[in-house]
This record gives sequence, structure tokens and C-alpha cells, in this order.
Amino acid sequence: MKVARFYAPGDIRIEEAPEPTAGPGEIKLRVRNCSTCGTDAKIRRHGHHHIVPPRVIGHEIAGEVVEAGEGVSGWSAGDRVQVIAAIPCGECPDCRRGWQTICPNQESMGYHYEGGFAEYLVVPAKVLAVDGVNRIPDGVSFAEASVAEPLACVLNGQEHARVGEGDDVVVVGAGPIGCLHVRMARARGAKRVFLVELNRQRLDMAAERVHPDAAIASGEVDAVDEIRKLTDGRGADVVITAAASGAAQEAALQMVARRGRISFFGGLPKDNPIISCDSNLVHYRELTIVGANGSSPEHNRRALDLIASGQVPVSDLITHRMPLDDVLTAIDTVTEGTAIKVTIEP
Repeated sequence: MKVARFYAPGDIRIEEAPEPTAGPGEIKLRVRNCSTCGTDAKIRRHGHHHIVPPRVIGHEIAGEVVEAGEGVSGWSAGDRVQVIAAIPCGECPDCRRGWQTICPNQESMGYHYEGGFAEYLVVPAKVLAVDGVNRIPDGVSFAEASVAEPLACVLNGQEHARVGEGDDVVVVGAGPIGCLHVRMARARGAKRVFLVELNRQRLDMAAERVHPDAAIASGEVDAVDEIRKLTDGRGADVVITAAASGAAQEAALQMVARRGRISFFGGLPKDNPIISCDSNLVHYRELTIVGANGSSPEHNRRALDLIASGQVPVSDLITHRMPLDDVLTAIDTVTEGTAIKVTIEP
């Protein structure tokens, strides 16, 4: 079969590999879609400390069951499934408390295990053990189902930030994650959603699809000032930084209302993770700052239901579909910011 395998930063190869077989407790999939994300671009440039090469990458996976290994029940050939990316151990104190997203023993598809940029994939027994394979609802395509994984991360983030009825929400970053945040906020009852983005081209492309109440090009205007104007000086109830930007996190402190919530959704570069935080703003305005790290199997299931119900449409966010041979072009397209969501169809 054909795979896209990471060997070293700058070295991802399209090559032939033996077709795998499902072992005990495993299932084998015919991969139908594996969507790309900014993390794939980071892996291509820098590698990742959890990846010991060579490794087939790709972690936004949807496909069709072709084989169930010994001891597997409930799955049979032809079942349409979506697979979690982050694999909690299910046994540690955090997992037992229901905090699977912060499991210290977490592993990941495409990092510790072979990923979805391949024609076939074996889902490890560890994934099935934590109920990490989800049946795709009728009416949801494989491509849409592959977007359930990033949408699950968005759901986790908005739950932590308590996005809800009547909120004014600011989303900083108009990439695929930012677009999903806009739609998720609407699904959770936000009154208004404002989208802030440095790059005018990306902002316009995103705004054309997700229709924020205001689209603010922060490279052209003072975004903090614009948000204050839009909220009659009060600030937003929730600010979500869906960009790997320390400046965006610092600006969020200036945009948020009293008793507001800030989600540091996008992580910062490992070599520059420190920001300036006026702790008196947090103290006197009673602000809440939360993090968001990935998603649980349950978040993935709920994300699929949100897609199936139409509460969070994703099909129009998939702007590019490419074959496995073009995975490097797909990653380049993500890096250039000229697409919203790029999916690979092996």
C-alpha cells in the first residue's frame, strides 16, 4: 500500500509499505479521508518529540472497517468509523476523574502509532479499550467525519470557557480551528461572534463561509479598540485565541469584559511560551483564563452528532481534496493559509 512517512524535518516520503493485518484487539481500516492541520505542517518543519521516525503521520482519520482482529466485537467489515487522535490510558488518576484530555500517559495516532496518511491503517487495541472508535452517523460523509477530531477539540475548549446563551464571543485566528470556533459558539447560543485575524486574505475567506457578526483585520485596525466599540466599551464575555500568538493572548486580556473568560486555545512555540500578563486586570476584573488540550473520546462522539444534526456544518470548510500522492502539496497549502480545511483521500 501507499503511505506518507516522516523521516526527519523536511523529509516526508510517499512510498510503498506492506499492507497491515489486524492483531488481537485491533481493527483494520481502509482510510477514506485523513484531513490535515497545522500540526502536520509543524511536524514537517520541526518533527515532534513524540515521533520516533520513520512514522506514518496523519491523525484526523475516517475510514471503513475491513477486518476485525481476534477478540474484537461490535465491529465488522463495511462499518464507517471515525478514530480519535489523542489516546488516554483510561487508568491513571486523571482519567479516573474523567479528565482524559490531560492524561499524563496520553499517546496519539500518527505520533506513537501509524497514522492516517495511508491506504490502510490498524487501529491499536488501546484505542478500542477507551471506546475511541466512533460509528459515523448516516448522512455524514467520510470527509466531514474526519473534521470531527478538530471539532472535538473546539468543543472541549468552549466547554472550559463556558461559552453559552447570550455571550459576545471573540475568536482570534481565522484558520480552520477559528472557523469551527465561530460555528460552535453559535451552536452554543452566543449572541454575537466576532472574528479577528491578522491576514486580510484569510479573514475574508473565512468570513465568507462562517459569517461572523464582525470581521476585524488586526493588521489594519486596533482589534482591541474595535471590540470595545462593538461592545459599547464593555468588552467580550469570552475571548478565544485560536492562533499560536503571544500577542493575541496579551490582547485578549484587553478585549474581555469584567467576569469574562479567556481561552488560551492555541499553544505557543516551545521556544517562546512566555507572555506579559497584567495580573491586576485578572484580579480586579475577576477574569478567568483557561487552557484547552485536545479532546476525549466522548468529545469526538458529540462532535460527530453536532455535524450530523447540522448544528455545526463542516462540509463547506473543506476547501481542498487531494490524493495521497499530493500530501506535501496539501501541507504546503495549509502552511500558506490559502485554504481552510485540506483533506487527503487515499
